[in-house]
Amino acid sequence: MAPTPHPELTVALALAAGILAQSVSRLLRLPGIVLLLACGALLGPEVLGWIEPRSLGNGLFGIVDFGVAIILFEGGLNLEWSRLKRQEAAIRRLITWGALVTWVGAAMLASLALGWQLELAVLFGALVVVTGPTVIQPLLRDMRLRPRVKTILEAEGVLIDPVGALLAGFLLHLVIAPRLTTFASETLGVAVSIGFGVIAGLAAGLLLAGALRYRLLVARNYENIFTLASVVLLFEACNAVMEPSGLVAVTVAGVVIGNLDTRVGRELREFKDQLTVLLVGMLFVLLSADVALDDVHALGLGGLAVVAGLVLVVRPLGVGLSTHGLNLTWQERLFIAGVAPRGIVAAAIASITAATLEAQGVSGGTTLRALVFSTIAGTVVLSGLFAYPLAWVLKLRLPKRDRVAIFGAGGLALPLAGALRDGGASVLFIESDPKRSHAAEQAGHTVVFGDPLDERTMQRARMELVGTVIGLTFNEHANGLFVREARESYDVQRGYVAIGAMDDPHTPRLIQRSGLDVLFEGPHDQARWDVRCRHGEIDVELFVFGKSDTGAPESSGGTDQAAAPSSSHPNATDSYALLTRQRRSRAWPFHLGFTPKLGDEAGVALYRAERQAAIAQLARLGWRQKSADTVTTSRAPTEPQPL
Repeated sequence: MAPTPHPELTVALALAAGILAQSVSRLLRLPGIVLLLACGALLGPEVLGWIEPRSLGNGLFGIVDFGVAIILFEGGLNLEWSRLKRQEAAIRRLITWGALVTWVGAAMLASLALGWQLELAVLFGALVVVTGPTVIQPLLRDMRLRPRVKTILEAEGVLIDPVGALLAGFLLHLVIAPRLTTFASETLGVAVSIGFGVIAGLAAGLLLAGALRYRLLVARNYENIFTLASVVLLFEACNAVMEPSGLVAVTVAGVVIGNLDTRVGRELREFKDQLTVLLVGMLFVLLSADVALDDVHALGLGGLAVVAGLVLVVRPLGVGLSTHGLNLTWQERLFIAGVAPRGIVAAAIASITAATLEAQGVSGGTTLRALVFSTIAGTVVLSGLFAYPLAWVLKLRLPKRDRVAIFGAGGLALPLAGALRDGGASVLFIESDPKRSHAAEQAGHTVVFGDPLDERTMQRARMELVGTVIGLTFNEHANGLFVREARESYDVQRGYVAIGAMDDPHTPRLIQRSGLDVLFEGPHDQARWDVRCRHGEIDVELFVFGKSDTGAPESSGGTDQAAAPSSSHPNATDSYALLTRQRRSRAWPFHLGFTPKLGDEAGVALYRAERQAAIAQLARLGWRQKSADTVTTSRAPTEPQPL
């Protein structure tokens, strides 16, 4: 006796299985869709029978529409207009000429290898035109790919989804009602849908960005759910007026909002990222459970030939035609040609198309869906296995993010940079003052002159190679803005800010809640140290952490005592500053709250006039001079490091 369909349990299981599969795939560093497809097949009606998509009825496609709207919006949200503009020609050609080559090539492969009729073959070609941001973005996230190639692949994945969906819908109506009047009306309908979707997306994006920026009608902490509700409403309203213009509208709205200052940019992206992971997992499990394994097996060698032809012939041909004459190297062209995994939009549209064909009494819907899912599985597995080694062989991966970018060359900046450089770190300055820039260059450091909040300055600083940022000007607010901008816009992992006083004991906790650390062992008067540095009154020496004067190993290294300044503070005269910490072979900035271990080294700036008092204070905290050799800020400059 067959089990009773349970729609609520089906959705709950699909949600749980989707999240679990993606979590495991992340831990194992495998393409997430591979495990999602396997979960769908295992839990579906042909194996365990726990998930029964057909029990949802038409509600399945309602869920699919909801998920696709959010996914396309999230993809658009992550596209930066400045990056799109620089690669405009390549992106435009890939989503036009490249899409045309894929459509025609895939149709020919299906017709020749499987003997399909022309109508079914051209439908398949339209369905596999899309690549999909839900697959490409996770694939490229940890690859450290060169920005130009990454931008092209990400933008193609987002912008080609509506193109493929519109093309598939256009051809589906022609297959169902193959008349000349249908062709003319559908052609006009597609053009009008695109135009309507672009206008609606621009208008909605501007209105929504304004509401988020100026908090019109949006209370604090309601921004994310307000945006979610607005996107779903935009999608469904546009489709109600002119289907399928909603796909274009939500994509355009995402690009608009993602490129305007809304004050909730990072939080909105994080929320949409998590929601997209949830929806992608659920949709893939549901849709793959609805595919009969016998239909996939029935494709035989012909199905494998189609997938192989798409990967080895059609995609390289489309990329070659689209990028001909552009300023791309052959290595970049080859990598773009080798990475074209299909994603959730292809699966969703294939399922809707197959269901429509079945409802209209047109044969071939189940076979069409089986071939699309085979294409998804094959392209994802191949991209997941070979993208990393291909990028490495073609030398398209960026070096490690091992640079330290310091905003401001005054105060303790030069002593800190020198200590970091001596400890094996690569350092560069971002400075807007000509005199301070010259002083940093004279000390042998690389300097990028300009405003660090200007995107052009950050590009010249090659922020994709920076792993640590430090805000070290006399303006604490500017320090915080720079570090947060570097972390949010350029994914820099570590951020430090210098502060001059700690009147509020909650300051360190509030800074750490922002993902940052207080530089040095506590507050320092940067203006005072700037005067000392300009007069050559600073020595930088190495100290080793061992035992304090009491004979017991210290655990705090003085960091706890530095947390609350007072007249009894051991460094009340600001006679020293702990600049760097070094364990094994690499130096890092010292920060408030760091707990040293026996044998750790520290680069320490000493005020020469109070040198002996500073050494005695450090000894009481467990720090002993490593040697009698002193490295001063007046050493001969070396050549700046090349950017």
